Amino acid sequence: MKVVAVDQGTTGTKSYVYDVDGRFTSVAGFEHAQVYPQPGWVEHDPEELVRHVTLAIAAAGKVDAIGIDNQGETVIAWDSATGRPIHNAIVWQDDRTKDVTARLEAEGAEELTQELAGLPLDSYFSAAKLRWFIDHVPEAKGLLKQKRLRLGTSEAFFLARLTGQFVTDVTNASRTSLMSLDSFQWDPKLCDLFGVPMECLPEIRPSTGHFGEHKGVPVTASFVDQQAALFGHGCSGVGDVKITFGTGAFALAIAGAKRVNGSRFGIVSTVAWQRLKEKPHFALEGGVYNAASAVNWAKQLGLFSDYAEINAFGKEPAILRGLAFVPALSGLACPHWDRAAAGLWIGLGLDTTRADLMQSLIEGVALRAAEVIAAMAELLPLGASVSVDGGMAKNPYLLQVLADVTGRTIVVPSSTDLTALGTARMAMRGLGVATLPELPPPASSVKPVGTYGPQARSRFATAITRARGWKEA
Repeated sequence: MKVVAVDQGTTGTKSYVYDVDGRFTSVAGFEHAQVYPQPGWVEHDPEELVRHVTLAIAAAGKVDAIGIDNQGETVIAWDSATGRPIHNAIVWQDDRTKDVTARLEAEGAEELTQELAGLPLDSYFSAAKLRWFIDHVPEAKGLLKQKRLRLGTSEAFFLARLTGQFVTDVTNASRTSLMSLDSFQWDPKLCDLFGVPMECLPEIRPSTGHFGEHKGVPVTASFVDQQAALFGHGCSGVGDVKITFGTGAFALAIAGAKRVNGSRFGIVSTVAWQRLKEKPHFALEGGVYNAASAVNWAKQLGLFSDYAEINAFGKEPAILRGLAFVPALSGLACPHWDRAAAGLWIGLGLDTTRADLMQSLIEGVALRAAEVIAAMAELLPLGASVSVDGGMAKNPYLLQVLADVTGRTIVVPSSTDLTALGTARMAMRGLGVATLPELPPPASSVKPVGTYGPQARSRFATAITRARGWKEA
């Protein structure tokens, strides 16, 4: 028995085959175009995305089931009669609706979104993006009148095209600001607040089950990529935490069977997953908008040419030398929630080198991740270790700084594709496999060796205050 896992991410789509003996093999990968119509706007072509998903499945050959994970918060609008998207996908990074969420916050609406959805008012989440289609795409209003308008996160569009079913799962729904964390259904008050018609939204289902069939093969799992990574890390006990260092850096911690309100610490309460016929598992989530995207930006600027150059540095930490980088190139997410924040280097001098800049950049990503972990620790008794994955998890300097400023052991799993592994294992669950293969032992771990954590965090907190609100100022 084997399944194909499709990992549809921000920059590309990959697929992997996983069998009951635990063999996990990469089979295909496709990059897609990034569309930037205006500053702060980020779009993808939905037809290109679904074509790559289809090709990624086909590359696996004969399988027993399909699992799909997707870039959370990214949304698509389409015509139910033709399946044709009416606009490009609006990506999670996109901030075109920041004025809408700022207005709602000024009107006091955040209390409602926090109470019902567990989410702050931020353009990162899907609701205001979904409304944008209705207000700005001429075709949308006509389709709405004809009851043909479909609105959803990206996987709902993929499932509609692959299987003909208009469905979503509880993890994707929990990222929209439209689902109640008490009922696990679309909430009329939230839909009314954002102006999103409930009849245009998909049916909410558990993360495993029957999502329809694609060419005779059942789709047995569908959930958000970060939650898939959490499962792939093997996190299951309360306080187990992982960080995925991809385009952004996203930390999730298992919160258990009861929802934990993290709003006073800027932490998001969300759904980890829900297996068929079981109650949902909750999680705490904290995001850093720019991680690998900040590194790649610096590479394009010519600050380094080979990734090996930024794996180690000969000087003491830049933050201790008064040089700090705040990676707020797309604003600040948890725990600040400030879209007006801007990327910042502070402490520059005539003696500052390119290596100094890159050292401070790597430290800035680690320090932002440490901020999120510290906020989570105010709400949950976190474990003594943090499991990490993603491209930046290959950077030894990042791992050591993260260990030193969090005071926790950083564990690097042997698999580098834990998002897809989590999706594959969840698809196996959806097939009814009760006992999954053991996860392989970690590849390495990094223990704290420095005692500068409090000083580094304090200096970085000062730098954060300088970056906040800059775009408004």
